[in-house]
Amino acid sequence: MPAELSVGFESAAGHRSPHGGPEDAPGIGMIAPFDFALDRELWRWAPDDTSLYLTRMPFLTTPMTVDMAEAIADRRPVRRATRDVLTPRPGVVSYGCTSGSFVGGAAAEYVLHRTILDAGAPRASTTSGALVEALAVLGVSRLAIATPYIAAVTERLVGFLHDHRVETVASEGLGLIGNIWRTTYEQVVEIVRAVDRPEAQALFISCTNLPTYDVIEPLERALGKPVLTANQVTMWDACRKIDRAAVGGGRLLESWKPGDPATCLPEQTVGLSTI
Repeated sequence: MPAELSVGFESAAGHRSPHGGPEDAPGIGMIAPFDFALDRELWRWAPDDTSLYLTRMPFLTTPMTVDMAEAIADRRPVRRATRDVLTPRPGVVSYGCTSGSFVGGAAAEYVLHRTILDAGAPRASTTSGALVEALAVLGVSRLAIATPYIAAVTERLVGFLHDHRVETVASEGLGLIGNIWRTTYEQVVEIVRAVDRPEAQALFISCTNLPTYDVIEPLERALGKPVLTANQVTMWDACRKIDRAAVGGGRLLESWKPGDPATCLPEQTVGLSTI
């Protein structure tokens, strides 16, 4: 190689690669429901040096009910999906479905988490487990929740939060059983405003198929409290478990920085989910 070209290569993050090839940065393996349509939103949270390796669960004809959430949480397809996405060697495998990770309560989320680890993932995360950890980091124990679900599914989320000693002070659902990803930002903002209560320390917008990236900061400014969303907590937790910071706004993302062992790798477990 000519001398003037023998200088190595440098990424946007300032990391040099002496051989000029891709850096060995850990990626994120993402297990998504079959109907997940917001791949682009997940990528918006990803740092420049971090790849997302998405795989999907098997197709189901069931509408978005408790039965569907339970089917998506079946350990067998989760185990297969984990093994499928391990080929590019991600640093963490995340189960990116809120309802599937809360529908069976805290114990079932723990089993789901263990299933991913037992299938060979170096680290694991689930959307609902990530929510619990985010609430702990922010010191939130009273929460208002907005969901796209029917009442029976929303009630399972309330129960999951109760398992983790988080009080739901108010909840509202859109009553959707399909095509959740078509929900507009205006609808999201409307339901969040409707469910907010003075006693709520924060708000959570459930479902990874609900678009929320651009409304988090405006809602926080309007309501004066943290606003958490399913894709936000999913990517925040997956990124911090490979010591990366998710890209975006909101108070949650300000709660820690890469390299901080007190937040990236907690010494004590939070609920049942941190391993």
